[in-house]
Amino acid sequence: MSKVAKNLFLDPAVIEHGAAYGRRHGTTLSRLVSDFLRGLPLETPAHAVSPAVRRLLGAALPLNGETTAVGRPDYHDHLAAKYGSR
Repeated sequence: MSKVAKNLFLDPAVIEHGAAYGRRHGTTLSRLVSDFLRGLPLETPAHAVSPAVRRLLGAALPLNGETTAVGRPDYHDHLAAKYGSR
């Protein structure tokens, strides 16, 4: 892959911070910037959620070909059946 020089205007303290981080982690400032920019999403997600929430959302997906995920009323019914209603 060819590389292209770009002028970036950054605070000198930010550059030094990034360079120090790179030295401690065995990488370069250019690699840090490249990796950061490569990780930016091109599409705007419908709802921005953290990685932890994304993992948890998988638990709410429908199972075995069901068309809808289990909702709050279904869960309440499950708890009432399991522990008895009050």
